[in-house]
Amino acid sequence: MVSSLRTFAHSASLVALSGCIGVLAACSSEDSPGPGTAGSTTVGGTGGSVAGTSSGGGSGSAASAGSGMSDSGASGNAGSSMGGAAAGAGGGGGNAGGASGGSAGASGAGGMVPDVSAEGDGDSEIGPDYNGTKDPDLSDQKKPRGKKFTFSMKIADSKIFDGKDSTLNKPVNETRSITVYVPALYEDGTDAPVLVIQDGPGPIDKISYALDNLTISTDPLKKLPPFVAVAVQNGGSDAQGSERGLEYDTMSDRYSRFIDTEVLPAVVADAAVKAAYPGLKFTKDPQGRGAFGCSSGGAAALSMGWFATHLWSRIITYSGTFVDQQNHAQPEAMMMNLRYGAWGYHSDAELIKNADNKPLRIFLNVNENDNGAMNDEASHHNWVMANERTAEDLAAKKYHYKYVFGKGAGHCDGKVQDATIAKALSWAWRGYAYKG
Repeated sequence: MVSSLRTFAHSASLVALSGCIGVLAACSSEDSPGPGTAGSTTVGGTGGSVAGTSSGGGSGSAASAGSGMSDSGASGNAGSSMGGAAAGAGGGGGNAGGASGGSAGASGAGGMVPDVSAEGDGDSEIGPDYNGTKDPDLSDQKKPRGKKFTFSMKIADSKIFDGKDSTLNKPVNETRSITVYVPALYEDGTDAPVLVIQDGPGPIDKISYALDNLTISTDPLKKLPPFVAVAVQNGGSDAQGSERGLEYDTMSDRYSRFIDTEVLPAVVADAAVKAAYPGLKFTKDPQGRGAFGCSSGGAAALSMGWFATHLWSRIITYSGTFVDQQNHAQPEAMMMNLRYGAWGYHSDAELIKNADNKPLRIFLNVNENDNGAMNDEASHHNWVMANERTAEDLAAKKYHYKYVFGKGAGHCDGKVQDATIAKALSWAWRGYAYKG
């Protein structure tokens, strides 16, 4: 699919499509998300409006690039999605659909994707003027508020990411902070839906306002379920050889297993959380589990869904690092033709094109001046090209997807996030019924 929006993205990036295979390009320090600036805008374009908000960047962590795929097959492949939005220049009128069937792997199936409205699916753009309208749903509207908690986990105590991997050559943090927000509408003792935010605390405060403002919305296209937001700090440093890069850019289900088997149980077991919510438990339904991230955190979010569809289904990415950022010394780099890491989602290995559809809803953002926008294809390090191709492949496979191109904006740009996060959340969670 070639839309005017995508044509604009390509020309704005001045990319040269060479079709060559190149060597790994070094990742620049530009990967680090900045402290998002306020501001907002209305999403234009024919694909429906996106609006929302968020702050840019992850607290206490640099942003690298990457994403993950291929692993030893520990998690089962979930069923195939039959629905999604039809691709189109604006992507507006797709066929809504649900996932049916598909063969379950060893760990179980991914569950059913509800057949819901395709409104907002497809392509849209925002900017370049970001003055004026920060989404009010990301601000305090004096609604009843939930509770926020913070605790830390010792990295050395982890059985999955203990900071001692042989590929690490950069400093590793001793602890990682975990920030948790339980919205006012959550009923203790019920199975809580959950959104995991990478590079925590990230935009958890703004997301907490969206939760308390939109869980009580009467608009079915805006209403959010009372999911618990869990923001997880990365293990430190950036790019190849770093703990952060190992966690986020590795193409496997390793990070997903870490979140599911170590982080979420730690949230439930935390003394302060347990005192306030003694009956807190997280749903096992993948349709009630989502992942959010920017840069390599966005790549991690997509890989959580891609490699563990039995655990996650609702994915939100900003400036996703769907490029060659995986450490080439990782075993995953040798498997399933994944020489170029997350670049394999949309190019080289063509994971999205070649796999049966997965029961995922995927929100993507990339910006005109994003990382590597001037790089050619042989670099495997052009974020605009990578996200553009990812969106095209999702459209061709008729996924429920939403792609927002930020004109005049940069990597993990806070202005774009402040204008889009709230509606991105509403779109991503559409069709989930909380059983409180």
